[in-house]
Amino acid sequence: MDKALQTMINNMPEKTGKSLDEWKAILKQHNFVKHGEAMKFLKGEHGVTHGFANTIIHLSKENTEDATDLVTNQYKGKEALLPIYNKLISVVSNFGRDVVKTPKKTSVSIIRKKQFALIKPATKTRIDLGLKLKDKPITDRLGNSGPFGTMCTHRVQLTSTADVDDQLTNWLKEAYEKAN
Repeated sequence: MDKALQTMINNMPEKTGKSLDEWKAILKQHNFVKHGEAMKFLKGEHGVTHGFANTIIHLSKENTEDATDLVTNQYKGKEALLPIYNKLISVVSNFGRDVVKTPKKTSVSIIRKKQFALIKPATKTRIDLGLKLKDKPITDRLGNSGPFGTMCTHRVQLTSTADVDDQLTNWLKEAYEKAN
């Protein structure tokens, strides 16, 4: 298991008032069908922050796929994009020990206290990187959130590892810092 994720799990009782196993039992009782319903419940009824709620829900799903399987499945038929994904993960992992990578079925959420980035293989030749950069102007490269909607404020389209340059790293770092 990723060290940052394990740290988040270890901190869960202090930060949320319950352990992961306790949260799993609560969610199992309610048997939410949709992710959004469980998010609303955890955030609204229990005051759990978005990052912890998202992690609790994903770790509570009785899915035999682990994080590695989820990422592997995302890139089936899109293996040429893996070097871009790996470079992004390397960049965000250097920001701090509080970075949590939460793979889902079609994307990977990058979380500090809140989600600050989202990595999604959009096509066979492009990764869409969603960023939370409130009050940052839209540019040709730093586009609007597009298909990410309210999950992100901006989207950057990446087609090669060269796209993960200093400018992009600075945007990721800024999003990370704002997610504190």
